[in-house]
Amino acid sequence: MKKYSSLKEIQTLIAQKQLTLPDLLAYYFKQIENNEHLNAFNEVFFLSAEVQAKAVQQKIEEGTAGKLAGMVIGIKDNICYKDHIVTASSKMLEGFVSPYSSTVVQRLLQEDAVIIGRLNCDEFAMGGSNETSYYGVAKNAANPDLVPGGSSGGSAVAVQADMCLSALGTDTGGSVRQPAAFCGQIGLKPTYGRISRYGVIAYASSFDQVGPITSSVEDAALLLQVLAGADDYDSTVSPYAVPDYSAHLNEHKKHKIAVLKETIESEALDPEIKSAILKSIEQLKANGHTVEYVSFDLLDYLVPAYYILTTAEASSNLSRYDGVHYGHRNLEAKSLNELYKLSRAEGFGEEVKRRILLGTFVLSAGYYDAYYQKAQQVRRLIREKMDVLFQDYDLILSPVAPTAAFKIGDNVQDAIVMYMADIFTVLPSLSGNPAIALPLGNNAAGLPLSIQFTAKHFEEDKLLAFSQAFLS
Repeated sequence: MKKYSSLKEIQTLIAQKQLTLPDLLAYYFKQIENNEHLNAFNEVFFLSAEVQAKAVQQKIEEGTAGKLAGMVIGIKDNICYKDHIVTASSKMLEGFVSPYSSTVVQRLLQEDAVIIGRLNCDEFAMGGSNETSYYGVAKNAANPDLVPGGSSGGSAVAVQADMCLSALGTDTGGSVRQPAAFCGQIGLKPTYGRISRYGVIAYASSFDQVGPITSSVEDAALLLQVLAGADDYDSTVSPYAVPDYSAHLNEHKKHKIAVLKETIESEALDPEIKSAILKSIEQLKANGHTVEYVSFDLLDYLVPAYYILTTAEASSNLSRYDGVHYGHRNLEAKSLNELYKLSRAEGFGEEVKRRILLGTFVLSAGYYDAYYQKAQQVRRLIREKMDVLFQDYDLILSPVAPTAAFKIGDNVQDAIVMYMADIFTVLPSLSGNPAIALPLGNNAAGLPLSIQFTAKHFEEDKLLAFSQAFLS
């Protein structure tokens, strides 16, 4: 069998009786077995996926199947699925079985998607290379010596290596877009509040957003349409009506696009990525789009503001994992304080501990005003500057990451290098805007390159329609 390019292709084959959903699932199981060395899956849901596939196939034959019938999808291991283990790739939650399903899982199942397994990720979604996972690093299918990106590394590899048609990740500061870029896939971060976070294990609550990783823009649009919308279980979700994203895909309009000058001129940007982006800019102009360079003078403040705010929220969110309320418990402790200390020391990995400590520090009485409050002020300035840009431009163009995928072990010991790798992805995260990573082909070493486009709040329809034209 060849790699399936989209859900539409699969649904056509099923309708023509050239394929059945159980056969498709068996194909993906075989692909997972053949690519076990990539360590993309923390667990494959063999039994429940087979039951689902048979039930959905029956619905297809009866003509009652949902929009996602035929889609085999993986979910990041921080998304709750009732009666299935969810660990956030941490020893802290080893063996924990979720008593309920997240809203995104419920919506997938309602539209008859088949969930094939839970995917490897950085521990509690904290990392940019998938090297902080308790289950070991996932590996890039383009070269297993390289990282797949993070934190949704397993999600990107699973789609890249044809182990499922699509996958869900979560994006806090680029954790869908950057691994999608490293693996040559499409990664969409919707507007903050577009998709419910209910049942998604929290890292930084004012940043976290579920997003799809796919091989086609059509599948990204359909998944967003299914997942988006108000939810009684999450008060941060927007009540705005959800457009028919798929219906807008062929609206190929000419846009006014701003290129963030400092991102293209950055010394950190790999020359091959810069060259590919400059070539894309010329092609956009040739296609009738207006492309102009603009200055964004807050670039140096993005990463510091992002890490101050997210670590502060992480220190709060992860305080519940204390060996009493939730998570791993040390059985040798002789006092309550010792129980807290030993349980958290054993349950959390080094990167999670680092971020908890940093977050606790910036929230402490003597430093709250100097760090946390200032970072919030910078975040407000960033959002205001983005709003001003979107008064004149439809889309903003920038790189996704400074480099292509790097070697496993190269950067994981240097936290500053790892954090600075987020310099281009954290901007839409701080401002809450939707952004998408689109593949640009490969470099001389055969590694995927990518480009990022950002749109106005809740204008995913415009972003997806543009992406469809850009890749066609």
